[in-house]
Amino acid sequence: MSKTPEVIRVAGAQGFWGDSLDAPKRQVEGGPVDYLMLDYLAEVTMSILQKQKERDPSMGYARDFIGAVESVLPAVAERGVKIVANAGGVNPTACAQAVRVVLANIAPAIASASAS
Repeated sequence: MSKTPEVIRVAGAQGFWGDSLDAPKRQVEGGPVDYLMLDYLAEVTMSILQKQKERDPSMGYARDFIGAVESVLPAVAERGVKIVANAGGVNPTACAQAVRVVLANIAPAIASASAS
C-alpha cells in the first residue's frame, strides 16, 4: 500500500526590486500556504543593495522586506506560515536584526546565514 505524499504549499512573492509590495499579503491571505518565499537576489537588486551599503554600512538588505513581514504578520502568526527569504542581500546580519526589532513581541525563530 503506497502512502499518500504530504502536501506542502509554497507561495512566492517579491521576485525583484520594485515588485508588488502587497504580493506577500495577497499570497498569505489568498489561500492555504505553508511557506512564503520572498526572493531578492536579482542582479539589479544586488547592485542597488551594494551601492546602498557603500553609502551606509548598516544598509545593503531589502528594506521593503521588513514592511512585507509587518503586513503579513497577523495572518502568518494565525496560520503558522513560515517565511523563507534571501532579503539580506549584502548585509544579512543587518536584515535579521531589523526583522527581530519588528517581531520582538512575538519571538518566532529567526535565522540568518551568510557566506563569503
